[in-house]
Amino acid sequence: MSEQPAPVDHARQQLEPAAADGLRAYAARTRESADQLAGVLEDIAANGLPSVEDCTPWEELREAHLARLAAQRPAVA
Repeated sequence: MSEQPAPVDHARQQLEPAAADGLRAYAARTRESADQLAGVLEDIAANGLPSVEDCTPWEELREAHLARLAAQRPAVA
């Protein structure tokens, strides 16, 4: 790859204010999730893996997540 910066595109289309706000909110949620994951990984690196007794089985996590998704979805008649 080249060390030179990419050429600047001066013909960028501006977003509607509501769309820009939504995009900023999504970026903030994504950043927060990434920070949480980084914190967990740093904890594992510093202290090792947690014991099995302190962990939640993935099946329980999956079912809880699916229940949250189903609750967000409107009911179909």
